[in-house]
Amino acid sequence: MRLAAVLATVIALVTAPVFAASVGFEEVKIPNGDELPLTVGIWYPTDAPATQHALGDISQVVAPDAPLAGYDLPLVVMSHGGGGSYSGHNDTALALAQAGFVAAAVSHAGDTFDDQSRVLQPWLRVVQLRRLVDYMLGAWPGHARLDAQRIGAFGFSNGGLTVLVAAGGVPDLAAIGPYCEAHPEHDLCAALKHAGVDVHVGSDVPASVWTHDPRIKAVVVAAPAFGFAFSRAGLNGVHVPVQLWRAAQDRHQPDPYYEEVVRADLPRPPEYHVVENAGHYDFLPACGASMARNRPDICTSLPGFGRAAFHEQFNAEVVRFFRTTLR
Repeated sequence: MRLAAVLATVIALVTAPVFAASVGFEEVKIPNGDELPLTVGIWYPTDAPATQHALGDISQVVAPDAPLAGYDLPLVVMSHGGGGSYSGHNDTALALAQAGFVAAAVSHAGDTFDDQSRVLQPWLRVVQLRRLVDYMLGAWPGHARLDAQRIGAFGFSNGGLTVLVAAGGVPDLAAIGPYCEAHPEHDLCAALKHAGVDVHVGSDVPASVWTHDPRIKAVVVAAPAFGFAFSRAGLNGVHVPVQLWRAAQDRHQPDPYYEEVVRADLPRPPEYHVVENAGHYDFLPACGASMARNRPDICTSLPGFGRAAFHEQFNAEVVRFFRTTLR
């Protein structure tokens, strides 16, 4: 009995959550082939004291450029939504780092708030995410303290498509044309029409442009863009665990053409969450004052929905999922 008790204690110590005393943060530039470097934010466990620091329109409690704490740390790479930046899910990144993960988020060149020149070339996002993993496992000064066998990916909206493809998915952008012919009033189709973009633009995109990253072992997908462009065949290559989120009042990506298609066609059932009374942008954290004034469409939730309270639950579920799947 005494030996059993000792073994139980050892197992508990090995598997118990490791929480950081503090969170370190750094912004770096990483290689992007022949193009300009990509901007990346990295959150990680540290023992250094953290203080309040500005991050764009918001602030975060971090220790800038502090020493990394811990060994064999799991890594989560993060992909923001269309027109966003690496800081778009800073609260989730902070929660992951506090739980003992390293979280690295990339600003996707060509699909950020200040450059939307390649928004309809989402396959480039997947390449950029792969380059982020390459950097974290190679050139990043703390790479030797990462566990290369425990890598997850988080993505919202366009980032949701990005991580599904990285995990093995192949969307068919030729589906945009028929979708918009049937639903011209939907946001995607109205936006393409307003921008003067031919809805049949995806017809010339070969399946070979979509690349995958087998190093990614689990993905969290919130409100994936172009969900209708996937199919059972297109998702047949996704064999890693998936946590899938849908906002019940998502008017930007109306049900059942996005998350429901993904949920139904994944080869193994995802862990599925439907957030009542939430809109598309409620997966973003509460806005800073300037953003709230300039982009009420992104920052305003439906009456009765508490975005800050939801994010506490959301981040806890994301951490739990990665802790469970990246063993």
